[in-house]
Amino acid sequence: MEKGQLARTVLMVGFVLFFILMMIRAILSAYTLTPTSTAEDLKNLPLWQIPLVYIWDYAQHGWICLGFAFTVSGLFSEFIPQSFMIRYMSSKRPISYLVATIIAPLFCVCSCTMVPIFAGLIYAGGGIGPALTFLLVAPANNLLADIVTIQVLGWQIALADMVAAGVSAVAIGYLVARTPWGKRFEQQFKTSKPQTASLNLIKQPIDERLWNALKFGGFLAKRIVPPFLIGLVAVSYFQAFFPSDLVRTYMTGAFGVILAALLGGPLYTPTLIEVALGKALVDLGMSPGATVAWLMGQPYDIPNSLSTYRIVGWKIVATYGVLAFICAVLSGMTYSLLVGGL
Repeated sequence: MEKGQLARTVLMVGFVLFFILMMIRAILSAYTLTPTSTAEDLKNLPLWQIPLVYIWDYAQHGWICLGFAFTVSGLFSEFIPQSFMIRYMSSKRPISYLVATIIAPLFCVCSCTMVPIFAGLIYAGGGIGPALTFLLVAPANNLLADIVTIQVLGWQIALADMVAAGVSAVAIGYLVARTPWGKRFEQQFKTSKPQTASLNLIKQPIDERLWNALKFGGFLAKRIVPPFLIGLVAVSYFQAFFPSDLVRTYMTGAFGVILAALLGGPLYTPTLIEVALGKALVDLGMSPGATVAWLMGQPYDIPNSLSTYRIVGWKIVATYGVLAFICAVLSGMTYSLLVGGL
């Protein structure tokens, strides 16, 4: 390897290691990777400032997650062998869903930052079903979210959320992969892969492969970040003017479960903030079943859906969104009955 190639390789490896180490440091130091703005902070601002403050708050906390996610997505696409993806992440193999469920919790990121990693799996040759399972499991069942949920909401709610999220993600991925549009997406993708996600690069030097990986991460960032920002603008207003008296009046019983599942989706709340906000809602009187439904709402939040739409199209997003909402309601109802009724 020439000196120029060596220097280039060292620089890119350093870039990758920087985001990996920053993620590890953030987790070990309990640094919050998500926005800390509350409804009280936002609603007292002029209307035009609300989205600016919320997005800046997110940028301050979320840049580590986003940088990590886009970097990892590029590495997935470039270095995971296509033979592995076809063998272990194919929609036709039941074990693929188990592999996705086991691997996903290792990624301590929220739903929006799973989108580029989800895209990396798709572009690396994974099936739409296991990739969706991966996308839906990681925000709810990652190790950091589990630990925080146990600490804030108790082990019973945390365990219910983990089981419900895992089972639901597998069911949703399996069902979407068997829809006509899910099958059509996989077929189209097999015959027309993006040039930026070339998989036949085994013979290329390591520095070129690293550069391809980083370029692919940038390609995904350009596709995902703009609609994600639009979603954050919408959610900043939603969070600022969310009527708290609804909690005491409506978020109990069967209707409370449905309402919590409905609000838990559009009201984007990154993993750790979702738990803290859930605790606040519990303190205001939200029932345990509604709490589980609330925690299950994350897969169909606005920024996630807008971002994923750019990758797989609106039919797949609408399908998994509806299924996720149904699973959230069923999970909340089931937990309510198990702990003593609605």
